[in-house]
Amino acid sequence: MIIILLVVALARPQSGKAHSKVTTEGIDIILALDVSGSMLAEDFNLDNKRRNRLYVAKEVVKDFIEWRENDRIGMVVFGGASYTQCPLTLDYDVLLQFLEKVEIGMVEDGTAIGSAIGVCVSRLKSSKAKSKVVILLTDGRNNAGGIDPLTAAELAKTFGMKIYTVGAGTKGLAPYPSKNLFGLKTYRSIQIDIDDEGLTEIAKITGGKYFRATDTASLKEVYKQIDNLEKTKMEEAKYTEFSELFMYLLIPALGIFLFEVVLANTKFRRIP
Repeated sequence: MIIILLVVALARPQSGKAHSKVTTEGIDIILALDVSGSMLAEDFNLDNKRRNRLYVAKEVVKDFIEWRENDRIGMVVFGGASYTQCPLTLDYDVLLQFLEKVEIGMVEDGTAIGSAIGVCVSRLKSSKAKSKVVILLTDGRNNAGGIDPLTAAELAKTFGMKIYTVGAGTKGLAPYPSKNLFGLKTYRSIQIDIDDEGLTEIAKITGGKYFRATDTASLKEVYKQIDNLEKTKMEEAKYTEFSELFMYLLIPALGIFLFEVVLANTKFRRIP
């Protein structure tokens, strides 16, 4: 009996049942952020504190990254020039570290929207993803770089890319921080012109959409809408969850073995 139980236990019998598991097919997303000087304008509020446009944009983008799953996400920053801050990656922790390092002055001043789109195209053109998306946030109009934004949008379209454009901040006069003679923080009003028409056309060319955000709540809503518009396709896969049963056989076998050892060393060790 002991031998039979041990043999069966060593075979590791299992029980289990099939479950359905949802998996996703990710998309490729490039987040393009304007880091020109005008993004220092403090016409946003967050946690009851006046914040500049870039600060709030980074907080909202951080939330957007955390909403996504199984997508490769990269980042491009632009001012008077554009460059890749983070290549496409599935490692969101690394991406968030690069996001933290984004600041005003990391590139020359200006607003090179066309160049920014060009860098995004160079990052996405070889992508095998079924959906390729650019989310471009700016508070100005193209005034730098050697690429026309609409030409860049047409190029993005040929590679199957969709561009969502976001105009951030109030249009016209905006509070801009400065310091007085005593080194204290003050504000002066500066004129900022957001190119609503151009940003709308960029989105239209590529099948995307233009969003306008004048405060923190509306900016959060913009990225939430984009998150909902760009949900990945779902498909079911099967896997089986097993439970080990060998212990139910091993324990009785050990019990019988110990019983026989005890029995062999008692007066009942011989049974006629």
